[in-house]
Amino acid sequence: MRAIEADYLVVGAGAMGLAFIDTLIDESDATVVVVDRNDQPGGHWTTAYPFVRLHQPSAYYGVNSRGLGSDTIDSAGLNAGFYELASGAEVCAYFDSVMRQHLLPTGRVTYLPMSEYTGDGRIRTLGGEDIAVRARRVVTSHVEIIVPSMRAPSYSVADGVDCVPPNDLPRVREARDRYVIVGAGKTAMDACLWLLRHGVEPRRLTWIKPRDSWVLDRAAIQPGKQFAKGVLRDFANQLGAVFEAESLPDLFDRLEAKGCLMRIDTSIDPTMYRCAILSQAELTELRRIEDVVRLGKVQAIEPGRVRLEGGTVDVDGLALYIDCSADGFAHREPVPVFDGDHITLQAVRTCQPAFSASVIAHVEAAYSDDDTRNAFCGPVPYPREPIDWLRMMHAFNKNQLQWFSDPDMMAWVDAARLNVLHHVSASVSPRAREKIISVLTSQLPEINDKLETLLAQA
Repeated sequence: MRAIEADYLVVGAGAMGLAFIDTLIDESDATVVVVDRNDQPGGHWTTAYPFVRLHQPSAYYGVNSRGLGSDTIDSAGLNAGFYELASGAEVCAYFDSVMRQHLLPTGRVTYLPMSEYTGDGRIRTLGGEDIAVRARRVVTSHVEIIVPSMRAPSYSVADGVDCVPPNDLPRVREARDRYVIVGAGKTAMDACLWLLRHGVEPRRLTWIKPRDSWVLDRAAIQPGKQFAKGVLRDFANQLGAVFEAESLPDLFDRLEAKGCLMRIDTSIDPTMYRCAILSQAELTELRRIEDVVRLGKVQAIEPGRVRLEGGTVDVDGLALYIDCSADGFAHREPVPVFDGDHITLQAVRTCQPAFSASVIAHVEAAYSDDDTRNAFCGPVPYPREPIDWLRMMHAFNKNQLQWFSDPDMMAWVDAARLNVLHHVSASVSPRAREKIISVLTSQLPEINDKLETLLAQA
């Protein structure tokens, strides 16, 4: 059995794994073995549907050392007026260039694609070779991303029913009388928008939504000097909503009234929150779909009808079903990021997994003990339901206060390309930046006290 010595064994060459390796290689002399089951870097992006795009600006995604995209503002389409959103193909090409043009040339990264990590430092390659990696730390991602193309539907589909993942949607050339989209998350939203963009009339769409979701407004999550005031205003509005809220329902009413959260149907109380981001133009398009089914999860699709938890729906004519019901982020309870010979990559900032992985790598390289490292990198839970908006803010606020207390850490965070607030602080004067930090440092403990009071109502 071949043996490889390295400082780190990183399992998975997805966005978080590569963001971690990128920062670690740049800020230390570490050696890394990265093992991945895919034939190219990018994780779930390598199996994503062809019309997928980032729903956050490209400026906030990828690895810290290398920009993604051309830093331009779209002039057409549903993202007009906002910074570009990289396509899935662009993201895959970007991660491939990160690996081949930046990481591998250092001579300190060994990349093993098409290989399985079997545990205890053992790797099995596609060719059948067994490799033993002796590493000081094993680095894994805490949450596995599951997209529709990676598994069969969770409900039964009868013979003769045409049900496809969104990956197949562009290859379906025959027009259908009805298109039935199954799922409530961002993938389903993207499938609906793709069909509308290609001329399918809203009356021919049926959207089966087990739950409705709160979403974020892309206008409030933009880089660039011209958007800095709006981003700061949105952040201040979030804090203000927490300060003013008298109850959980009141908090979400205030967040919506201030534009911090949006929903497609204002008559339905959302029971889901997954950090999905839409523009106002996309929201308007989705509101054109009137045939929305809210009868729980699909149990079976049969010729001419769909059986759901709460009843049965007839579907007339020649129908195409698009399965968008994969869970995305599988739910797991947070664990300590640094734990002996193991590092578990998790979010340490709300809705920013790539930045979080880069933070973890910086803290690993810059600080000498795991107690200090874990104090800087408290896990921020991945959201599933609306109350997780509060849980995420509470956990991230704790991390921010730790970062503010350490000048070296704060200087790194402030300069990090992947950090949303880096793009804001770069657009304001040093005095204004100092004032922002001072206000946050004084307000966040009180905000967290209020969040704890609201969370106790759940």
